Amino acid sequence: MATAAVLALVVVAATATNSSGSVYTLSSAPETAGPWFGGGRALKVAIIAALGGLIILGNGFVLLVIASSVAGWSRSSRYILLSLTGADAALALLVVPLNLYGSLARGEEGDEAPRATYCHVVAFLNASVFASSIYSLASISLERYVAVFFPLRYGRLMSRRRVRLLIGAAWLLPPALLFPIAIPGGAVIRVYFSRASLLCNPDYASNVPYSLLLTALIFFPCSAIVTLANGRLWLAARRQRHRLGRARDAASRVLLPVVLAFHACWLPCMVTVIYNAITQDRVPEWVEFVALWLPSGNGFLNCFVYFWINRSFRHKFHQLGRKLCLWDFNCSSSQGKKSAQGAPTISALVDFQCKNMLVISERSCSVSSACVLLPQASEAIL
Repeated sequence: MATAAVLALVVVAATATNSSGSVYTLSSAPETAGPWFGGGRALKVAIIAALGGLIILGNGFVLLVIASSVAGWSRSSRYILLSLTGADAALALLVVPLNLYGSLARGEEGDEAPRATYCHVVAFLNASVFASSIYSLASISLERYVAVFFPLRYGRLMSRRRVRLLIGAAWLLPPALLFPIAIPGGAVIRVYFSRASLLCNPDYASNVPYSLLLTALIFFPCSAIVTLANGRLWLAARRQRHRLGRARDAASRVLLPVVLAFHACWLPCMVTVIYNAITQDRVPEWVEFVALWLPSGNGFLNCFVYFWINRSFRHKFHQLGRKLCLWDFNCSSSQGKKSAQGAPTISALVDFQCKNMLVISERSCSVSSACVLLPQASEAIL
């Protein structure tokens, strides 16, 4: 309720300010000259199209794997990871094609920008998908933290109802916070098509309080959760490694990429947004292009940071590949021999043993992906 009240006050104040016309906006300022026609624009379009293809390909394989049960992952972990995969897939299915259409339409019509209503809707969808993705990343870190440090209370703290509420908040809270962007006419915040980033962007300088409020409600809380939760897990794993005298540090190999990829992809975008809002100025063309498209690149990096590093995911991926005859060129002959002999394969025996080894941990700590990563961290904390 307090957040809604603050947001309402900001919207009312912004409406009054915009109606007076006293606010300088980036949309009214001339854009920095850049290679719009020719190699610069073609290169940007090619990069965006390639990024969209990589996101679809990577998250398609991820959905194929986690749609079925993965050894070592609880149902709650799978649901939250599915939410993240859905948000990342939406980047390629909504953000990329809608903004490419706007850029191509502008190229065909000369210097005319896409229609204002279209840009408002696209900017609203862009921001909503980005916010859902970052909320899903924070939810994963929170679930891992609870699974490792509160294994005995995991079933109560991360019940099905609470997991559904967590996922629902990740998808419903962003549209509620960002709905003023979709209002045409710039009554709350103005929107323009950026020649630099080829995106329909909110004009953050036209409503500085609302822009800063969005960063305070979306980026900074999620950044704190991702950093603190994974940092605490990393410290617990380091203490456990020193106590057991192990040379390898699996936690650094898994947890550090999570934090580094998050900040590398999201921090430049947020710095650009805050810089535009406060200084009412634009960053250089290619800096804006890279900074505003890096969050979409995070949708592809997540396939490696959250999935491919995990041994259980790789095992399930190879297992599905063998079933779909993606890895074995003699698939038809091997399947014929297997059906004739009726004997279990080596992969089936390995999968059976892995499932048996994970039964105890599944009942004790919900078999979160973090429990597989830090098998004895909870004992060290307790």
